[in-house]
Amino acid sequence: MLLHLRFPLLPKILIWLLLNLAVLGAAIHLVVRLQFQFGLDSLLAGRAGGRVQAVSDVITDELKAKSVSSWDEVLQRFGKAYQVQFFLFRPDGSQVAGATMDLPTEVAAKVAERPNPGAGVRRGPPPGRGPRWTREESDVRPEARFVVRTSNPTGYWIGIRLPLAEPGTSRPWPLTLLLNSSSLSAGGLFFDPTPWVMVGVGALVFSVLFWLPLIRGITRSLSQMTRATEQISEGWFETRVNDRRGDELGRLGLAINRMAVRLAGFVTGQKRFLGDIAHELCSPLARIQVALGILEQRTDDKQQTYMHDLREEVEQMSRLVNELLSFSKAGLTPQAVQLEPVNLAATVQRVLEQEAAPTLHLHVQVPDGLTVMAQPELLFRALANLIRNALRYADPAGPIIITAERKDDTVIIGVADEGPGIPEESLPQVFDPFFRGEPSRSRATGGTGLGLAIVKACVEACRGTVSAKNRKPRGLEVLMTLSVPT
Repeated sequence: MLLHLRFPLLPKILIWLLLNLAVLGAAIHLVVRLQFQFGLDSLLAGRAGGRVQAVSDVITDELKAKSVSSWDEVLQRFGKAYQVQFFLFRPDGSQVAGATMDLPTEVAAKVAERPNPGAGVRRGPPPGRGPRWTREESDVRPEARFVVRTSNPTGYWIGIRLPLAEPGTSRPWPLTLLLNSSSLSAGGLFFDPTPWVMVGVGALVFSVLFWLPLIRGITRSLSQMTRATEQISEGWFETRVNDRRGDELGRLGLAINRMAVRLAGFVTGQKRFLGDIAHELCSPLARIQVALGILEQRTDDKQQTYMHDLREEVEQMSRLVNELLSFSKAGLTPQAVQLEPVNLAATVQRVLEQEAAPTLHLHVQVPDGLTVMAQPELLFRALANLIRNALRYADPAGPIIITAERKDDTVIIGVADEGPGIPEESLPQVFDPFFRGEPSRSRATGGTGLGLAIVKACVEACRGTVSAKNRKPRGLEVLMTLSVPT
């Protein structure tokens, strides 16, 4: 019973989305906690802290080897190299080296803090100097660093306690090296974006892999249904789709299959009805034609005109019935047609011998020996209807061109003329039964509107396709595509 429960598609997508967001949120939260455990100071706990400490060690060693007068030049050189500003301050806030700078209040407060609270006892400063620290307090540990963000203007400050002694002093002063940048990255010295980029790429890849099975299942089903509905619209009603899914797509597939079955029944019933009606009309029409022949022998010359008009009407009705029979036979059971290799050039020649008028101007470009898979009679009937249609509408306008060329595993057969063509908006309907491109249906224009419908039915019965397009600057071209023998 549970196997047949249907789970709607919308809740399925929403649950999948919530799971995705939950996993991504947990991953981002973990990274943020590791990167910013206690605010901006956590920046110095990773690779950025190692880079800053390495730079400060190099600066400390170089400052120790130079006089105080050269310290400005040293800090300026390192500032240009790393695209940040370097300053050196005493704990009392007085500047030792670097470009003249008035420290923001929050930065000055950080500079004045003890580097290792509780490690020693603070003593009073000697006369004329800033506050002095004991030896224990001046032995700066690596954790004696801080990060401060200021506003107006926005800036990021990193402070590092340096065990650096000024010349003439007996003990090293706990000077503070300050690094200032307007951005958090500072060329990668403060903040390394690489872990974040890796996390983003990983999240993207994970999301794609996480959603891929669901999306692929949906798109595969939709693609299958799209192809199936296109084939059904072309008359291949035996097409079926997978209807075993337990969601809305499964219901849609089931509806498409049921629609195909019902359409097949409707269309088959319609064609069978037309065939039965046409077949039943053949006998009365034959009797009418016999009766007309007898009446023509017994009427005087004054009545012959009326008899001639009546015979034309009966013959027109007879042609319509014959075309209805051809149409219903061609499209009733196309899957039962047995295909065989057919010589295309020989078939075209037979059609021209039957249909072509003595004055017809033809261009035939069909290679000798080219064969297609078809039913000979159906292919003959399709070509005959195309030639007849071109003769009816375009014979006086110019030549009729018959072409055939092989393309991969198919042969494309074209019949083109230089007639008036068909309005572009009417091209999709040109193969519908009883459709006429012109509003008039008089005998002056000829035809019953079944010629191209018969062509379509014959070609599809041969497992092929047919299409029509207007030529430039004028004319119509009908293209038939059939497979080649394997």
